[in-house]
Amino acid sequence: MKKNTSIFIPGNEYEQEYWSKGILVAGVDEAGRGSLSGPVVAAAVIFPMGTVNELGCRDSKVLPHAKREQLFLQIQQKAIAIGIGIIDNDIIDQVNIRVATRMAMTKAIEQLSQSPIHALIDGNYFEHQSIPFSTIIKGDHHCFSIAAASIIAKVTRDAIMQEIDSKVGSLYYFAQNKGYGTEAHRNAIRMHGPSKYHRTTFLTKIIDNE
Repeated sequence: MKKNTSIFIPGNEYEQEYWSKGILVAGVDEAGRGSLSGPVVAAAVIFPMGTVNELGCRDSKVLPHAKREQLFLQIQQKAIAIGIGIIDNDIIDQVNIRVATRMAMTKAIEQLSQSPIHALIDGNYFEHQSIPFSTIIKGDHHCFSIAAASIIAKVTRDAIMQEIDSKVGSLYYFAQNKGYGTEAHRNAIRMHGPSKYHRTTFLTKIIDNE
């Protein structure tokens, strides 16, 4: 099967492989894996069979904020099911980010109102006992459904980080950095110490280098 290699407008070739057999699929991706604070959020998105990427969904990281917000609403209108999985920073510290990401993806799939027969997972690692799946490296660059899931996950997580920012009085600039390790964020951690929203297992080098 010929795969779409465009990083800008992912096609539905991966989905079509299953749609042609009458198999419904869900694209699954996460946001926040590399953040120093806040949850990891995963989304699962199922589109009707034959849907094309007329919305222009692509990897959420290359989209401006306003476009992500617009696509977030449009994806909700087009999709037949969307699931969200959220794993908080405390759990991330307990189980490690790899396991927490898998947990978030599993929860997102389980939250779907319509169960897919096959899941298309961004990355190269996943496990699930009951749903057949395929992993796709850089799936958000090549697969329409995964790109859509990346947008849902990113916008959902950004809203969570905005809310956290309001709770801590913008002390760590979460509204701007979304928990990622910008210089201002790292300096704030050194100055004020970690908040209850930080992933303490991610902060060893920052704190040790005070």
